[in-house]
Amino acid sequence: MAAIGTLHTDIDLGANSLVDLALAQLSREILGGSLVPGDRLVEEQLTKRYGISRGPLREALRLLGQQGLVEHLPRRGVRVATLSEQDFDELYGLREVLERYAVSVALPMGSTGDLKPLRRALQVMRDASTEGDALELADAHQAFHRSLVGLAQHRQLALAYEPVLLKLQLYMAANMRREAEQAHGWVDGIRRHEALLSAAGSDDPRVLVAALDAHGGRSFLPGEPSLTSRRADADRSDVR
Repeated sequence: MAAIGTLHTDIDLGANSLVDLALAQLSREILGGSLVPGDRLVEEQLTKRYGISRGPLREALRLLGQQGLVEHLPRRGVRVATLSEQDFDELYGLREVLERYAVSVALPMGSTGDLKPLRRALQVMRDASTEGDALELADAHQAFHRSLVGLAQHRQLALAYEPVLLKLQLYMAANMRREAEQAHGWVDGIRRHEALLSAAGSDDPRVLVAALDAHGGRSFLPGEPSLTSRRADADRSDVR
């Protein structure tokens, strides 16, 4: 999905609509990897790109800060959030715990009957992979894992899972960029999610837990720069 470009200023959009639009676009660019951890988010550049004033943009950046996707630095402006290796390790640990808890609740209760959201998300992933649409793939990836946890029909679990998923997407986006450069592109990632979907239809929680273990995600792909070097490079970069 391309950047939205300049809005038609003759359309009377309310301030809230402009905030929502800026929030949605920035989220997609960050979570899809168009903007990487450490990229500076320069207000003047973004207001020109989106055709909005500073007020709605600043509110969108404030909301993204609450989600942990951007960082407001004293006297240095705003940048896409950076996470340490310890942050990633802790977040993946949380994701593993939450997903396994969801499985332990869903499967014994027979909640796996409706796998349509998982199937839809997986099909979007396939289509996005074929079309080379990294942003759409990132959206579908989140939708798949959100739907997996949603099998538990546990509202508080879903609320706890959401911020973990969003923050991890900063790392997932980097991995997806690397996957796109590999010989098989995103095919391997699609296959891992196909295995998860197949396991989700099982009556045995152990099958899905094993599929989650095989799904992996903790380690960087071969050739991926270290987090430390990426952060150093990112600190010198500006928004593209």
